[in-house]
Parts: sequence; structure tokens; C-alpha cells
Amino acid sequence: MHRNEFRTDVEEETGLGQDDNGGNNIEMKKEFFGDLSFEVVILFIFGIFMLIFGTLLFRIHTGELPYTPDSTYGLFLVIVSLQIIALGRTPFGDIRRSWIVIIIGVCTTAAGMIACFIPGYLSDFVRILAGLMLFFGGISLLLQLFLADGKAKRWLAVPGVLRHLTLACALVYIISAILGIITLLPGIAEDTLTAAILLVYGVCIFYLSFCLHRTNTIYPQEEEKILSESAEKRTLLFSVAAIPLQVAIIIPVGFLLVLLGFLLVPVNLGMIPFSPDGQLGLLMVVMAIQMMALGETPAGECRRSWLLMVIGVVFAGAGIFSCVVPGITTGILTELIGFLNIAGGVILLLKRFGPVLLNRGKQGAENDPIPPVLKNLLIIQTILNFVSISFGASMFLPGIIPGMAIAGILVLNGILIFALASAVLKIDRMQSAEITG
Repeated sequence: MHRNEFRTDVEEETGLGQDDNGGNNIEMKKEFFGDLSFEVVILFIFGIFMLIFGTLLFRIHTGELPYTPDSTYGLFLVIVSLQIIALGRTPFGDIRRSWIVIIIGVCTTAAGMIACFIPGYLSDFVRILAGLMLFFGGISLLLQLFLADGKAKRWLAVPGVLRHLTLACALVYIISAILGIITLLPGIAEDTLTAAILLVYGVCIFYLSFCLHRTNTIYPQEEEKILSESAEKRTLLFSVAAIPLQVAIIIPVGFLLVLLGFLLVPVNLGMIPFSPDGQLGLLMVVMAIQMMALGETPAGECRRSWLLMVIGVVFAGAGIFSCVVPGITTGILTELIGFLNIAGGVILLLKRFGPVLLNRGKQGAENDPIPPVLKNLLIIQTILNFVSISFGASMFLPGIIPGMAIAGILVLNGILIFALASAVLKIDRMQSAEITG
């Protein structure tokens, strides 16, 4: 396998082939994202979350459906944290994506994941944290919109999409603050009123995501300005985290698997409870975000199409439903995730080694030696695929494969994801050095 062919295979399989400026290059973003930014995808997922939650809350109020607030608030925190880690955009405003910001994002991700996996231990904490984010975030963003640098005044002076963007932002920020109060003070509003507010909130978030998408399309220079400003250097923990956006997104995935693996140890010992619905729901939502934002599927990277986006929406909806309402989709999602892991691992192995095996022995099939760093990457990917198959098999054979073995598989899977990201970053730095040299 030639070096360039191997590199192309790596990029197609992982979606981690990057630019030379720490992932902040507009060309990279357009190559992987088309004209649909990661922020728009996150907002869209968030809008789906609010619409589904609002719809279900009517039936939860009447007692027709069960409800798990821990995994609901936990999922909220994870979605918010993904935006913090990937873009440096917090509930309180945009800041530079420094290492300290990423660490904060990972901490809030951990809180959300634990709430999804282990019910009852962080119930009040995640509720209060979500409420504070909604209330103070909404107030802070509303003040920034109308007072900081005359942003709203400048936008309203321009006919067209910027006026819609101003209105959409204002509506989302105001409703965020209202929901924050309702979250911080349980019982202050009837469930039916809360459900109606959630539905309106979801519609407003869709409106905001559409306006933001149109703004990014019409005024791409504004987005370029934001990204270039975020590339300025700092020192220590406040230095800019020059990691590609795709790597920033898979950091929570690796962390999720490692954390889940460690938590399964006391779960298997009967020391703490466990919510399979929260686990499955969170995995489905994260998978949906990767599909819709990056075009990454369990079987490798695909060109984003309407079909892939629809599949992503279905996966997100199923994951959100599982987090909010336990016990209904557990079996279906268990089998689906198991099948996707097995099929994805097998397909990626065939894509990687199939051509090599077919060309073996053919005349003129001599290949250049693979550089050590690429060979290490190939080894990591191959082990990761086998671990993925093992994890998928454990979903179908819960009584045959020991719980401790499943915990070990998850931890190994997460560690391999970190190793994969590290190897790709090393290759990118080498390529960057060759270009600048």
C-alpha cells in the first residue's frame, strides 16, 4: 500500500484528515461540513431534544409514561459540553477554545454522563447545573446581544437574514432564562405549561439554526474572522487548543467509553445502580451528531446526503426518547448498537485489508514500505475494529460474556480512540512541518 493511498484510507475511515492550522481553517471545514456548520448541527439536535421532551412531558404528566430526570438533564449537559469542547462556545457566550475551556467541557461532560449512567447520585447537582446554564446563560447572552458592541443594532440595520437572526437569538435567550427558572424551582410551573414552553423553545431553536445557517452562507467572512481570532496564541492552560474540530468531537467519545467501562466495575459488583437506557440513548445521540456533523458512520466516513441526515435525525430521536423515557426501547437499541458495532468493524477491516489480500501475488503489486507512524496508526485502527466487534458481540450475548470483560472492552475501546486521535495529530504535525519546511 503506497503512503498516499494509506493516508487517503485513514482519512476516509476516521474523518480525521485535517488542515495545517490546528483545525481552524475554513477550507477544512467546508470539505467535511459542506455549508452546514457544527454549531448548526448541535442546535438542530438541541431543537429535536426540546420538541421530543416537550411532547413526552404531556404524557409523563398524566402518568402514561415513566420519566428519568437524571439522564434527561445528563443528556442536556453532554450536548452543551460538546459545543464547549469543539468550538469554545459556552452557554454564557463565545470564548477562545483554550485548554482550560476544554477541561471545563470535559468535566461537565463527565457530570452529564454519570447522571445518564448512574441514576440517583447527581440528581440535584445536574438539575441545578442545567438550570444555572439556562437562566444565567440566557440573561448573559441577551445582554451581550443588545449591549455589547451594539451587535443587535448593527444587525437590525441590515435588511434580510440578520434581522431574523436577531429575533431568533432574542427569543431563544428569553425562553432559556424562563426554563432556567422552572428548572431551578421545581413546581413553580405546571408540567403542561412547561411542556408547551419546551415545544415553543424547540421551534425557536430550529428558527435560530436556520438563521445561523443562512448567515454563515451569506456572510462567511464573519465566521472566518471568528476562527482566525481564536487562533491567537496564549500560554499554559489558557493557550489555544490547536486541535482539529473532528478530534475535539471524538474526545468526549473516548472519555464516554472509558468512564462507562470504569463505572461498570462497581455496577457488576452490585454496588451502584445502572441505567442501560441512559447509556444507549447517549451513545445514539453522540453517533447521530457524528453522522450529521462529520458524515462519520460506524462503517467509516460517508458523503453527507439527505439520507444520512435523515438517519442521523432518527438516531438522535431514538436516543433522546431512551434518555427521557426508560424501559421502552431498551431491547431495540441494544440490538441496533450491537449490530452497528459488529458490521462497522467488519466492513472497515474488509476495506483496509481486502484490496491488499486481493492484490497479493499479482505482478507489479510491490508496495513502498509503510512509515513507522503510519504503521502504528494501522495497528491502532485494526485493534480498534476488533474491539468494536467484541463490544457489539457483548450486546447480543450479555449473559455469556462476563460483565467485567465488557467493562475492560469499553475501557480499551476508549483508550484506543485517544491513541488514534494522538497518532493522527502526529501525522498532521509532520505533514505541516514538511509543508512549512
